[in-house]
Amino acid sequence: MTFERAIALLSATPLVDGHNDLPWALRKRLGADPRVLDGVDVAGPLPGLDTDLPRLRAGRVGAQFWSVYVSCDHTGDAAVTAVLEQIAIALDMIERYPADLRLARTADEAEAAFAAGRVASLLGAEGGHCIAGSLGVLRSLYRLGVRYMTLTHNKNTPWADSATDEPAVGGLSPFGVEVVEEMNRLGMLVDLSHVAATTMHDALDATAAPVVFSHSGCRAVNDHPRNVPDDVLRRLPANGGVCMVNFVPPFLTGRDDAAIGDVVAHLEHLREVAGIDHVGIGSDFDGSPSLPEGLDDVSRFPALFQALLDRGWSEDDCAKAAGRNALRVLRGAERCADEQGADEQGAAGRCADGNRAVTPG
Repeated sequence: MTFERAIALLSATPLVDGHNDLPWALRKRLGADPRVLDGVDVAGPLPGLDTDLPRLRAGRVGAQFWSVYVSCDHTGDAAVTAVLEQIAIALDMIERYPADLRLARTADEAEAAFAAGRVASLLGAEGGHCIAGSLGVLRSLYRLGVRYMTLTHNKNTPWADSATDEPAVGGLSPFGVEVVEEMNRLGMLVDLSHVAATTMHDALDATAAPVVFSHSGCRAVNDHPRNVPDDVLRRLPANGGVCMVNFVPPFLTGRDDAAIGDVVAHLEHLREVAGIDHVGIGSDFDGSPSLPEGLDDVSRFPALFQALLDRGWSEDDCAKAAGRNALRVLRGAERCADEQGADEQGAAGRCADGNRAVTPG
């Protein structure tokens, strides 16, 4: 019975998954040329991958942030080239399947795509090294449709410390603060997954808009540097942001195995510490070498919401975690950009009411 309730919930509320690495998985399998899609049919099935269109539909995914990830092995101009190639692959995929996917650049466009029976497709850049220290590249990524950027990946950038590298600048450098301010001006979400706790705090100090953790977990549940400490989670209500829990077993449990209950444990801790208005889902499908039992691919999202309902979560709380919170945060970034009077002159300062909470939806 609760499975049917989960299906009904995800049919009425767009499930916004904060992170899927299918574009990089396709690149690894077929090469960097955007025409790689000539050699694969995402309409599926795609053996060995977590994602294809039939399974995306079965999972009731309403909006997907496709990661245009760039490996830390790419630096400087090579990183810029790689992120442009990844954007081209993602956009080509979206354009090839108009009956299933629709590009979305705003929260309103995402909701319109969902209402039209399409999976709203948004882009998120993973790793600030992809801008090669250039605010001009950052602005260009925004114009191409990128709506969040993870400030680091597994290694530091010259302007931000990563959670999985040795401390260098102690959080954000002055240029790192400029990057955050420019993202605010553009309306691009500041993604704090992968960054060091010092960087999280510095970014929360610098941002005028709500932040996102596109694929993270709770450090109090599993003490892994990729997870978010409670003192950071407690700052989310004042900021208005959202932490989206991923499905990567080492981050969930510290082991190579996990189960749906381990994802639920992170979601419940997040709800307890930050509040239900700051809970989301960011799977990291096609970016993890293993997955929790019962969450084998994108078709299994309803099973997670069945588990939450079985734990006594209300349908309203489930709807917030599924996508209402994520869409509210995206709108918050858009509103911040509007308030700053986005132009081409560079960072224009803070929003009128500063680093403030966003009214929960």
